[in-house]
Amino acid sequence: MWIDTHCHLDASEFDPDRADVADAAAAAGVTGIVVPAVAVWNFDAVRTLARQDSRCVYALGIHPLCSAAAAQADVDALRREVTASIGDPRFVGIGEIGLDFFVSGLDAEHQTWLYIEQLKIAREFDLPVLLHVRKSQDQVCAQLRKLGVRQGIAHAFNGSHEQARRLIDQGLRLGFGGNVTFSRARQIRRLATELPLEALVLETDAPDIAPAWLSDDQFGEQHKARNTPAEVAGVASVLGELRQLEPLALAQAMWRNSVAALPRLAAFADAMAPAGANPADNKS
Repeated sequence: MWIDTHCHLDASEFDPDRADVADAAAAAGVTGIVVPAVAVWNFDAVRTLARQDSRCVYALGIHPLCSAAAAQADVDALRREVTASIGDPRFVGIGEIGLDFFVSGLDAEHQTWLYIEQLKIAREFDLPVLLHVRKSQDQVCAQLRKLGVRQGIAHAFNGSHEQARRLIDQGLRLGFGGNVTFSRARQIRRLATELPLEALVLETDAPDIAPAWLSDDQFGEQHKARNTPAEVAGVASVLGELRQLEPLALAQAMWRNSVAALPRLAAFADAMAPAGANPADNKS
């Protein structure tokens, strides 16, 4: 019924119980999990995970937090891996890529170079992108426009209404996860309520950004708790309350939006889509 459009299920935090975590997600009604890579060294891990677990699909890319160690050889390796994976139905896009101007010590110029090179690969293969956008909304969107990339997800979106509209106008969907469950997150909750429904998708970013019920809502210490893909069902419940939507109607809309953002998901409609969802009908 629910699809988690951003979950690092390959992360070491899940090494002791990964299969149990995936089963718990299925028991919570999570029928699909998108697992993005973060660097060349985990391309094989996300691909193998997706091939071993029918609930998972994967993306390949180099995360901005891994940009310091990335050079032209890594970009070349990404292009080779994309070429090798393009015939794999479980390969759905380029990600996680983007810009992070929040974390200190990262070279903004090098990050931008790496981001642009990966956008070029997305454009070359006509693939959507899974974007990391942290204190960088305007710069991320500017490069999308410049290079003509018009499909994908800005994950864990936390910008202004105007920045959201620019990304939406560029063809992107915006990912909402654990942050929207905090009562103090007024701006994020306002965006989740006021933006067009067709612009939203659900995610967890597990093991990070745990929801309020796993955290301290007063102080927002969500990073002290391990998040899991099962929690996307709770995120959906909060979003449904904010938008006054019944679960099935919300699930159908989130599936349609996810397919619009990541078209290769359509191949898994029989296994992942909620009853009555039609990916071609993306109405709010």
